[in-house]
Amino acid sequence: MPRFQLTDRVTNMQWNGTDQGSGPTLLLVHGFPLDHTMWVGQIEELAATHRVLAPDLRGFGTSTVTAGTVTMEQMADDLACLLDALEIRDPVTFCGLSMGGYVAWQFFRRHPAKVARLILCDTRAQADTDQAAAARREAAERVLVDGPEFLADAMLDKLFAPSTHLDHPERIRATRNTILNTDPDGIAAAARGMAQRPDVTGMLPDINVPALVLCGRHDAISTVDEMRQMAAAIPAARFVEISAAGHMAPLENPNEVNWAIRSFLDADGG
Repeated sequence: MPRFQLTDRVTNMQWNGTDQGSGPTLLLVHGFPLDHTMWVGQIEELAATHRVLAPDLRGFGTSTVTAGTVTMEQMADDLACLLDALEIRDPVTFCGLSMGGYVAWQFFRRHPAKVARLILCDTRAQADTDQAAAARREAAERVLVDGPEFLADAMLDKLFAPSTHLDHPERIRATRNTILNTDPDGIAAAARGMAQRPDVTGMLPDINVPALVLCGRHDAISTVDEMRQMAAAIPAARFVEISAAGHMAPLENPNEVNWAIRSFLDADGG
């Protein structure tokens, strides 16, 4: 996959990721605590018709790490600056998974002129409960002391469907390695940012761009029922359930996810 490295002088941030293909821009935004390589099943195929931009967010992969708290709003603003630095002027299709979906809400809210359409994968519109927010803050403190291994151990069963563990253990190993290689400061900062993210359910009826909502059939984190309801609240949204997949649908069932994305883009002229 063609890699890019760029220093954005506005944010003073070093970006890394993949930039492949030409045509309308499809921005792929990874989940927590991962990096752009989680889109390995999408990049090459979708780059046949689109410019596919898959960056490592602040604190992840080999992009700049910021200690403390990194909010979803800051990540959204980072991405807007990245598009400007790359001289991408036309609105993009913003595709985010899980935390990437949380960033998508803020990107749409803060930079609506940069959004042509949304693809929301295995994510939610609600804020954390008090209990969930406290658990994130606790994990943020622990990862700085113990490192990310405990987080990988706790998350992998929740991230993937049982069939993926059986049929594609290499995908589990790759994801584990990504988590283990992520900077603890980056993990902690994003965890704190997610803990304080706002509830955006009230904004769903005001989303005025086409949207595709994807959910793995066996997602135990953001369930099919929850995401179906979210899609129903967005005026121009379609919902697609991805078989043989959990929370990491693009990595678990790339063919079905790619078909859903391509069908959505073709139908909308994107």
